[in-house]
Amino acid sequence: MNLLYEEGGDIKIATVQSASGAGDAESWQATSLSGKKIKLKAKEVWLRFEKPEAQAAIDEAGTLTADIDLQLLWDCAPDEEFGLVDVAHEYFGSQASIPQQVALAIALQGAPVFFRRKGRGRFQRAPLEQLQAGLAALERKQKELEQQSIWQQELVDGTFPETLKSSAKQLLFSPDKNTSAYKALIAACTETGESPAQLMIRCGAIDSPLAYHQGLFLKAHFPNGADHSPAIGVDQAAYAAAIAELPVAQVQAFSIDDSGTTEIDDALSVTPIEGGHRIGIHIAAPGLAIAKDDPLDQVARNRMSTAYFPGDKITMLPDSVIEQFSLDEGMPRPALSIYVDIDLQGVVNRATLQMRAEMVPMAANLRLEDIEHLVSEESLLDEGANYPYRKELAILWQAAKHLHAGRQEKRVANGLRAEQLGPVDPNALARDFHFQIQEVDGVQHVDILPRQRGSILDTIVAEWMIFCNSASGQLLADHGLPGLFRTQKGWGPLRTRMQTTPGPHEGLGLDYYAWCTSPLRRYSDLVNQWQLIALAKHGVTAKMVAPFPPRDATLMGIAGDFESCYQAYGEFQDRLEKYWCLRWITQDGESKTVYVRHLKEGMSRVEQVPLHLPIPELATHPRMTRAEVVIADVDLLQLSAGVRVLEIEAKLEAPEKESADQAVELELEPELSDKPEEDASPT
Repeated sequence: MNLLYEEGGDIKIATVQSASGAGDAESWQATSLSGKKIKLKAKEVWLRFEKPEAQAAIDEAGTLTADIDLQLLWDCAPDEEFGLVDVAHEYFGSQASIPQQVALAIALQGAPVFFRRKGRGRFQRAPLEQLQAGLAALERKQKELEQQSIWQQELVDGTFPETLKSSAKQLLFSPDKNTSAYKALIAACTETGESPAQLMIRCGAIDSPLAYHQGLFLKAHFPNGADHSPAIGVDQAAYAAAIAELPVAQVQAFSIDDSGTTEIDDALSVTPIEGGHRIGIHIAAPGLAIAKDDPLDQVARNRMSTAYFPGDKITMLPDSVIEQFSLDEGMPRPALSIYVDIDLQGVVNRATLQMRAEMVPMAANLRLEDIEHLVSEESLLDEGANYPYRKELAILWQAAKHLHAGRQEKRVANGLRAEQLGPVDPNALARDFHFQIQEVDGVQHVDILPRQRGSILDTIVAEWMIFCNSASGQLLADHGLPGLFRTQKGWGPLRTRMQTTPGPHEGLGLDYYAWCTSPLRRYSDLVNQWQLIALAKHGVTAKMVAPFPPRDATLMGIAGDFESCYQAYGEFQDRLEKYWCLRWITQDGESKTVYVRHLKEGMSRVEQVPLHLPIPELATHPRMTRAEVVIADVDLLQLSAGVRVLEIEAKLEAPEKESADQAVELELEPELSDKPEEDASPT
């Protein structure tokens, strides 16, 4: 005997092997068509029959099911609940065969739009209104499937559907996976073996791998676009009121920046005093006009930092605000100044430290390209040397060497190796690069220019900005004001972090360190500037009026948000630098022969550019082993390449401080170094 039953929504037939019980309690041990041993109870069985055989019955029923008219079946069915055999007699007649009844079971089970399931083998036809709505939905679904099939074929053929072009970026970066468009894209990718990005580039929906990498970043961090709203800016009445009370500093300040710098937020001044000089570090002061929780603060807090990447940047603040507060030459600019006295030998007297908000006359914006090659130990002492601010730079350099030496003493006391001052060894790999991207005959061309750290101007800027951050951290700590302190202590991945309470920075050899020199570009610096402005204006009572009181939960949240955002921006910059390095490899041909240096664990770096690639053949060689390789098979989407080793040369000695797995935190402007400041790691 054979039994018709339902399992998992499918109609199946099993052949009885043995029976037990009687009536409603009857049950059978049976074997399904797949060979599975099952037990069925009487209430689970829809139909019992001897002939035909199970396989023949299901095969014939499958053919008959395709011819069943569901609309006619619905018309034949009674309004009340019915069983399989009852409706079979209505549809096929009183002599309905077993295959016909099995076919009807399959049709009823698979037509929920027409018939409601009321139990095993029991159904009731759907009300007319629901049937009409269901049929309309099925028709829409069929049209969607047809459209999806058309789109899929167009994508496979290399044509992006015209109707989808306006939503191409959304389809790639933030798709609704339930839409026909997305299903067509994924089906096309499955058919061609491409990734969605590869297929959309081939179809012209996105311009290039570069557009893909940028789109991913914008979707994650700037979902509403990277442009600032023109409606948001500094309230001019508030600005006028803020600067009206500021005294004009009796200094002539100058900045030192790369020629491409647009956010000049720090400057220096040197003023002769009895027995030495007074050094001024002047920081642009947007915090005087931007108030906590106002619209500009919301913009800055959402962005957290200016995002830098080769060829462009996304600024934290609108251009109109940057132009108003940038320390451009030609007129006094609002600034928060820190002054300290040095003696004639350049030794800093920290007891003379003072801070005030003021208007600072900006005498000049010095550009590295114009003077860096002129500044040397000899020229600083040469009265006949002809470049601007030679005397001031000589004084700043003399004091910077003392500042550096003092930090190295602390580093050694912390168990770290002292860092050497000055240019690095010529055998060392370059650490800083400038990416110049130009369009040549409609094609972007990149030049990557190395820039060695350690020049006199580098050191002057670095040491005095580090001093400014250290002094700011000390002022906040001494007055019990919370801030965003950059600390480094101990070991492990979380050894360097942002926190709201003071702590040492062992890598820099400082007791306190709080970023404050870049308020136009980093939200942490703007927050600290608010606290420092409160201190400059109110002294010992600053805690009562500062925007962030001690143990402020909002400030703790900002610290965490800034860390994650700053890291994400840095990773994006690294990603685009790798992209442009790979473009540099291929822009003159499909492959390029270069020299690499082995670093560790099979990772090597190209000497001319900051491109790191895995080269397993060098994994067992000493660090800094040099090899000539051919780089080919570049994939600009995956940011990968194939490397073939031509010749392995001897290990090149390089100073340990330039290890690629160390990062030295210098207070260089991002425009100087093309990268944000990094934290020092010990040797």
